[in-house]
Amino acid sequence: MTSLNAVVISIRLLVSLFIQRFLAETVGEVGISKIGQLRNFTSILTSLSTGGIFNGVTKYVSEFKDDEEQLRKMFSTAFVFTIVGTIVTSLILFFGAETISNYLFGSLDFEYLIKLLAVIVPFIAMYRVFNGVVHGLSAYKNFAKIDLFSYLLGAVLLVISLYKYNIDGALVAIAITPVIQFLVLLFIFFKTLKEYIHFSKLSFKIPFVKELLAFTLMSFVSTGLLNFVEIDLRTIIRNQITEVDSGIWTAMTFISKNYMVFSASIFTLYVIPKFASINTQKGFTSEVKTIYKTLLPLFGIGMLIVYFLRDYVILIIYPDFTAMAPLFKWQLSADFFRLATLVLSYQFIAKKMVRNFIFSEILSLALFYFIARYLVNDFGVEGVVMAHLIRSVIMFVVVFYLVFRYFNKQNKLSVND
Repeated sequence: MTSLNAVVISIRLLVSLFIQRFLAETVGEVGISKIGQLRNFTSILTSLSTGGIFNGVTKYVSEFKDDEEQLRKMFSTAFVFTIVGTIVTSLILFFGAETISNYLFGSLDFEYLIKLLAVIVPFIAMYRVFNGVVHGLSAYKNFAKIDLFSYLLGAVLLVISLYKYNIDGALVAIAITPVIQFLVLLFIFFKTLKEYIHFSKLSFKIPFVKELLAFTLMSFVSTGLLNFVEIDLRTIIRNQITEVDSGIWTAMTFISKNYMVFSASIFTLYVIPKFASINTQKGFTSEVKTIYKTLLPLFGIGMLIVYFLRDYVILIIYPDFTAMAPLFKWQLSADFFRLATLVLSYQFIAKKMVRNFIFSEILSLALFYFIARYLVNDFGVEGVVMAHLIRSVIMFVVVFYLVFRYFNKQNKLSVND
């Protein structure tokens, strides 16, 4: 499973680098900015259209895969969430297309794109729910196939559309990619879906509403707010500086997200299983020190290499985006602290510390948003990346405090017992 995922991630990365270069050469910084807006907005739609229940579906499919009655109740509730979320989201998109287009792109020219998304939303929602089933059944080979084939088909569509219709073609291709994902998932996984989702037995009732609402809140924070903050900061950069600068920041975040995917994947595979079995502060501290002495320095060296070769990185992926160069030192430093924090924050997941998770996510986004808004006035687009570093350092301290406060409470409880 691990090796297969590594292959899929590697192929996606290579294809993605080619596409980003093609996009950079074809639509420039302004086009990259618009594509960033659309991708963030689509991520928000993914959460809104399903009520943010993806992780809930995954959890309860895993728990109740042998209990048909519980699955029926859960899927009935999930589809009520999805139907309501889809209808509300589609109506908002269709009737608010003009306003949304102006906010996202600073133009009414893309009203048609928002109305197209209103039609695509049901596919986004159904793909998300069915994908939750794939994850819940731990069908990793099927997930890898679905992920790879749908990504490659979407990439081909994007390249052809970009070549023929420039930025409009690229945006439309990205908008309809969820349809491709949905069809590929059905082709590969439909027989298994029918075994677990008995559509004829589903009812318009919500017996699992309390269980799924907790995941709605977490999705709103981790997906909805995160993408809204990126959209709004990109809009601020566009309005207060230029859309070219907005594209420069978008390109920088793309590079960051790609190496962070590899880093987070390795940490997830190693850290969460380790932390789940650790129940003492001494054991946790020892494990964190080991990670900080072994894995983290390797990533630090990798980031230093990226920094010193930044001009070549720009030349290979984003030729002529030379204004990115000053952003690397802030972005890489911030991401190093993010990785250090990530090691600690996985304790929230391992020990199901939901309140701490939500608090830290909201605080992190709030710090980034407001510090960036303040610094962009004096430092331009570089101020946004500086804000990312400041936020990352503060969050390292906050998460460190929250995790060790948890262990102190556990120690007191064990002493009292």
